[in-house]
Amino acid sequence: MKNDVPAWQEYCKTLASGLQTACRQVPISGGVGALLRQLEAAQPEWPFQYRLERGGWYRLGGVVDAAGEPLSDNLEAWAEGALDARDGDFIALMDELAATPRYATRLVGRTHYLAARTGDAPADFLQLEIEQLQEIVSHRLGEGEPNSVSELIDPPGIPSRPRPALRISNDEPRYHFRCLAHVGATLARMAARLPETLPIQRLLEDWQNSSAGVTAEFSRHWLIAFREYLDHYRQTQYRAQVIAVFPGKFPDFMLESGANGLKLHTALQTFDRQIGYPFSWFFHLLLTRAVPHWVAQTVVEDALDNGFAYLPQRDLEIVRSWLHRPYVV
Repeated sequence: MKNDVPAWQEYCKTLASGLQTACRQVPISGGVGALLRQLEAAQPEWPFQYRLERGGWYRLGGVVDAAGEPLSDNLEAWAEGALDARDGDFIALMDELAATPRYATRLVGRTHYLAARTGDAPADFLQLEIEQLQEIVSHRLGEGEPNSVSELIDPPGIPSRPRPALRISNDEPRYHFRCLAHVGATLARMAARLPETLPIQRLLEDWQNSSAGVTAEFSRHWLIAFREYLDHYRQTQYRAQVIAVFPGKFPDFMLESGANGLKLHTALQTFDRQIGYPFSWFFHLLLTRAVPHWVAQTVVEDALDNGFAYLPQRDLEIVRSWLHRPYVV
């Protein structure tokens, strides 16, 4: 199918059904290993490899009463409906909430990223996102003296925190299928909407033509998070964010601006060795800022002006091209 957008879209929809079931069946207590085994049993054609976990996020949940019994699974819809039922009288709603406690919940979570290679190009892989969710009581509705519905449902300065005295009937952690996408096909769909080349397409071309592309698999070191949003004209737009797959903190690049020659060469080699593949410094210069931008200019000056060429020619040409036509992903 290569990057046939309609074909991959339909295929991913078909595949998603089995993956959704697999996520519901595997317990959190089994860990990532149990999740991977369940996914492989659901669809053995694509052996997904675990790549990354990101956490620290939440989204709005529902509403429960003082006993922890659910009243609604959509906090925003409940609040708007309650306000409409009182003809928009926000003070009346606050008075009622003061007399009859209602509590907002949040879904706190972590996202697990997995990938399965489908071809030889950098973007030829399936990317699977699975959320690890737990519903907790966030705050009593009316807490913090809100002045609007938005402050009522998500008041600033009130952290998500479990309340041991108030348990929710479905508050056990669980896996939840979020999305499955073929990265190459998704990028092709995004590119079809625009007249110019996407910066992320240039990034992937640079990867494929560089020493990194010769020796390393893109999806082992980088993932692409896709998000949909509505623009001012209510048209669906897509955003692609490149995420580094690297345990812990990125290596420190110790040199100050002005260093060149052997010192710079040694620093670049050290950085590449710590990251795990050649020419990694260039992609971290673009994507994580772990390497400062002055390095690109100095590397080219060393090669062209000082006769000290320590990069393969293909890598040097990529750096020169970026300096002439920079892009930001």
